[in-house]
Amino acid sequence: MTLAAEAAPRLSRPPRDGGRWLAAGVAIACLTLAPVAGLVGLAARGSGDLWPHLAAYVLPRAAWETLQLLAGVGLVTAVVGVGTAWLVVAYRFPGRKIFEWALLLPLAMPTYIAAFAYLDLTHPIGPIQTTLRALLGITDVRGLWFPEIRSMGGCVLLLGAVLYPYVYLTTRGLFLMQSSATLEAARTLGAGGLRTFLTVALPLARPAIAVGVSLALMEALNDIGAAEFLGVRTFTVAIYSTWVNRSSVEGAAQIALVMIALVLALVALERWARRRQGVAGEARAARRSEPRDLGALSQTGCVLACAAPIALGFVAPAAYLAHAAAVRIAAFGVPPQIYGEIARTLGFALIATTIAAALGFVLAYAARVRRGLPARAAQVAAGVGYAMPGTVLAVGLLTPLAGFDNMVDGVARQALGISTGLLISGSGAALIFAYVVRFLAIPSGGVDAGLAKIPLSLDHAARTLGARPAAVARALHLPLAAPALGAAALLVFVDCMKELSATLLLRPLNFETLATHVYGEAARGTYESGAVAALAIVLVGLAPVALIARASSRNRPASAEELGVAP
Repeated sequence: MTLAAEAAPRLSRPPRDGGRWLAAGVAIACLTLAPVAGLVGLAARGSGDLWPHLAAYVLPRAAWETLQLLAGVGLVTAVVGVGTAWLVVAYRFPGRKIFEWALLLPLAMPTYIAAFAYLDLTHPIGPIQTTLRALLGITDVRGLWFPEIRSMGGCVLLLGAVLYPYVYLTTRGLFLMQSSATLEAARTLGAGGLRTFLTVALPLARPAIAVGVSLALMEALNDIGAAEFLGVRTFTVAIYSTWVNRSSVEGAAQIALVMIALVLALVALERWARRRQGVAGEARAARRSEPRDLGALSQTGCVLACAAPIALGFVAPAAYLAHAAAVRIAAFGVPPQIYGEIARTLGFALIATTIAAALGFVLAYAARVRRGLPARAAQVAAGVGYAMPGTVLAVGLLTPLAGFDNMVDGVARQALGISTGLLISGSGAALIFAYVVRFLAIPSGGVDAGLAKIPLSLDHAARTLGARPAAVARALHLPLAAPALGAAALLVFVDCMKELSATLLLRPLNFETLATHVYGEAARGTYESGAVAALAIVLVGLAPVALIARASSRNRPASAEELGVAP
């Protein structure tokens, strides 16, 4: 055996050191798993006489309405996302290049803000019904029948209109990968456009559809504002009301554990649906199919089919917010408290983003320098928070945070004779901790994808010169992975800006962010007063949409990191 042959196995992996990086990664994973342990501990304490009531009345309704919502949202997002993706890939029609990126715009619209806008838009004295009555000559406010948005159907349509881009983006990427030879063979055998789509393109795209739908359903599960505003009693709403209205955090933890079981079932279903993903990707290097020309009528249909979800999911609510904010500012000026809320929101989001980015880099780099089950397990465990809805995460953090505060207080009493009280619980630090745990998977996955593009030969060259892992990371990997880390940090920042569920439950007293401001105004029915804060969140949310649209415009499949979720 030659010297080169003997060295080949060693050069296929980085040097086996970096024990400190592995230890740091394991420590980070333990911190992110603390909410799960806290949930189990709280639920084990029991909720006393409340549990029979929850089991008999709250859980059945929450389970039924959650399953209805997930089924409806899954169907709407699949139909709209897959349909629009196929249209922009397979056919030529006016505005096709614009629709390719414009179909991503609803990603900038948080679900609770869309509900906030549509509640006023569809109100009996709102602009839609008022215009329709004027056109039809109806003077009675109640003389026009109009679909009730405060219903399961209204919630399904609204969430579907906002969340379909998850399916559109992943499915469009896989449609672009499909070989033209496969599609042309089907057409040669006499299959028309619809039959080719149903029998060839759609089955091959099943893995991407499964990923996109699962992401949309995770977002629907995490939603609290839209479901509560529209009268849908999901698990998330039940957890919040059990904690806040019934003052039973134990009962909230018990419901949260049931919800985690549902989340795990969704993840397992998504993994099963894309278990043969490798088959769908065989055409990556093959010649891609060119878009086909259509007749005038078909082109009009394509334009309408692509424009409708954009109008419903982004244009209508964004236009309402802009108009309502302009009316509010013209009449009363900018709300004075909005400046403080913007500062707090930006400040907390920036701190959480910085911490999450640093910890995400540590996790990804630990997995690189110590390849093996422990490092990968730590990275996967650290991503559990992304699969936990904000309300579940908030409930789970109560016990570990209280335990830490009590430990510090006990040590301070013994050593210094003073009481430190609650250092983290009920403070801004708890909120930052929740943000970091919730979104740590984004920078971890983003950096991991960036590091995967760096040849391992560079690691060996640096280590041959005597550089330690920390020096190699600082001088080599961090600069090369900076674009991936920066994109992930942007996504984390925007997610922290619009996070509502965990913020509602963990914020300090008299602490308002832009998200909680919108929630409070919607709960009071004063929509114009919350429009300024809602518009600010939407404008900030356009930044990651532009980033994703830029990546998508390169005609390559969108990665999970570009969607804001680690693989």
